[in-house]
Amino acid sequence: QVQLVESGGGLVQPGGSLRLSCAASGSSFSTYTINWYRQAPGKQRQWVASITTTGTGNYADSVKGRFTISRDNAKRTVFFQMNSLKPEDTAVYYCNTITPIGHYIWGQGTQVPVSS
Repeated sequence: QVQLVESGGGLVQPGGSLRLSCAASGSSFSTYTINWYRQAPGKQRQWVASITTTGTGNYADSVKGRFTISRDNAKRTVFFQMNSLKPEDTAVYYCNTITPIGHYIWGQGTQVPVSS
């Protein structure tokens, strides 16, 4: 079964950039749609972006135009480039996928505090 590990989080100033990675283990990575979610302190986890098996990205309105999702199937990794970061982007970021039998797979999360 696929496992996901996020990395790349850290403190960043408003207006700054950060690139998160989601590395997958297991086979058939290229057949999975991968999602990014985030959970801000005291709030529910919310969907932020997805990338399909064909490389098409979809974004929440709150990040559209600032964040870019991409994938490298040879490296079994999805990247999440975050530009023009705002304090309201502060959250723990998780990558996620759903297996063919409907299991939700989550990584452990990576923290992104946006603060001066």
